[in-house]
Amino acid sequence: MKLDLILRVGTKLILPFILIFAPYVHFHGDYGPGGGFQAGVIIAAAIILYAIVFGLDAAKRVAPQGLIERLVPLGVLLYASAGLPAMLSNKGRYLDYGVFGHHFAHAHEWGILIVETGVIITVSSTMLAIFYAFADRSRR
Repeated sequence: MKLDLILRVGTKLILPFILIFAPYVHFHGDYGPGGGFQAGVIIAAAIILYAIVFGLDAAKRVAPQGLIERLVPLGVLLYASAGLPAMLSNKGRYLDYGVFGHHFAHAHEWGILIVETGVIITVSSTMLAIFYAFADRSRR
């Protein structure tokens, strides 16, 4: 029981830092290694760690399974919709970020940010949906 207490306190101490590291990786993906996929995996790993230490029911209170299952297509939709403004403009090219601003560099940053946000939502929710499916299976 003493080790369980140490594990729970240690997890409570480290979890905020893990969750702060995910946006750092996400927003610095333009300048170095990282981006939406890596940040999505970090977020999912943090919630999976929470589930391992505190139990699956506690994790489902933090990140409900229904919400996670709705976020998977929402992230894909966000990713796909990043290219729609360019398709509907006169250019007609998918993911041509010039429509997001007057200056190309700023428009490109906004376009990439929208795409990477769709990726982070999709990856984190997919990883959690898979984890929930396997974790629930062991209860039957």
